[in-house]
Amino acid sequence: MTRHITLSRYLIEEQRIRERINADLRLLIEIVSRACIAISVAISKGGLGGVLGEAGSENIQGEAQKKLDVISNEILLEANEWGGHLAAMASEEMELPHAIPNRYPQGEYLLLFDPLDGSSNIDVNISVGTIFSVLRCPEGVDPTSPEAFLQPGTRQLAAGYTVYGPTTLLVLTVGDGVVAFTLDREHGTFVLTQENIRIPEETQEFAINMSNIRHWEPPVRRYVDELLAGKTGARGKDFNMRWVASMVADVHRIMTRGGIFMYPLDAKIMGRGGKLRLMYEANPMSFIVEQAGGAASTGRGRILDIAPVELHQRVPVILGSKNEVERVASYHRQA
Repeated sequence: MTRHITLSRYLIEEQRIRERINADLRLLIEIVSRACIAISVAISKGGLGGVLGEAGSENIQGEAQKKLDVISNEILLEANEWGGHLAAMASEEMELPHAIPNRYPQGEYLLLFDPLDGSSNIDVNISVGTIFSVLRCPEGVDPTSPEAFLQPGTRQLAAGYTVYGPTTLLVLTVGDGVVAFTLDREHGTFVLTQENIRIPEETQEFAINMSNIRHWEPPVRRYVDELLAGKTGARGKDFNMRWVASMVADVHRIMTRGGIFMYPLDAKIMGRGGKLRLMYEANPMSFIVEQAGGAASTGRGRILDIAPVELHQRVPVILGSKNEVERVASYHRQA
C-alpha cells in the first residue's frame, strides 16, 4: 500500500465521499473493531493470562464454552451497549437478544456476532476469529425479540470478520466490495492493507471435514471424488485439501487465494438442518464472499435469500470460488 489509511479514515470516506454509510453505522463499525482489538489482546496472553481451557458452562447450542468464548462475548456486549447506535444485539452464545440498558440511548441498528469462531482451536494455538453482521431494526418491532433479527442476508448493511493469527486482520464489507485491515499493535489501530479483494473463479484447493465422508449426500460425494481423482479424473488436475476447523481461517484462505469451503448437509446433522448458524456465520460470510466475486449456497439455493425462522437456525454452507460452488449446486440439482 502506498497510502497509510486507518479504518477510521476509510469509513469516513465511505460516509462522506461514497455515501455508502452514515455516521452512526461508521461509529458502530469502529466500536466493533475496538472490541476485536481487546479480544486479540486477551487471546495473545494465552496461558499467561489464565484464559485457556473450559469455562465450565454451555452455550445455547449445548456446546461446552471455552473461557475465551465467554470473555469475547462479554467484551463485545460491553463495548457496544453505550454507543447509542444499537437497538439490540444477538450472539451465538446467548439464547435471546441482548437489550440495550435503559440508561443508554438506542439506535436503529441490530448487531449479530459469533464472538469467537473456532474456539476449539484456542488451546492448540491455531487461528480463531470473530464474525459480525449489521442489520437495520424494522419499524414497529420490539428490537429485543428474535423476530426483529429474522431478516434474510440480503438486508445486511455491513459484515466482517477478524482473524486472530500471526497478525490480526479485519476483513470488512459495507456493500462496496471487500477490504482488509491489519492491526498495527504499536498504535492500536487497524490500517488498510488490501483493497478490492477478489476471489479467483478457478481453484485447486478445497476445505471440508473428510471425517464425515460416510455421512455425505451423493452430490457432495460425487464432487469430492472428482477432486480426489486429480489429473487422472474428470477434472484433469490435482486438488489439495485444507481444513483448519476454524471457519474464519478457512474462509480467509479462500479470500486470499481461491478455493471452496464446504460444511454440507449430511446424515449426521440432517435433523438440525446443517452445522453452521445462518445468522452468525453463514449470512455474514456469504455477504463478504459475494462482495468479493464469489458465491455462497446451501447446495439447494443462495444462502443470502434464506428467510430465517429461528435466531439460531443452522444451514448447510458451500462457499468460495464461483465456478466451484456452481458445480456443487448443479450436482444437487441433478440429484
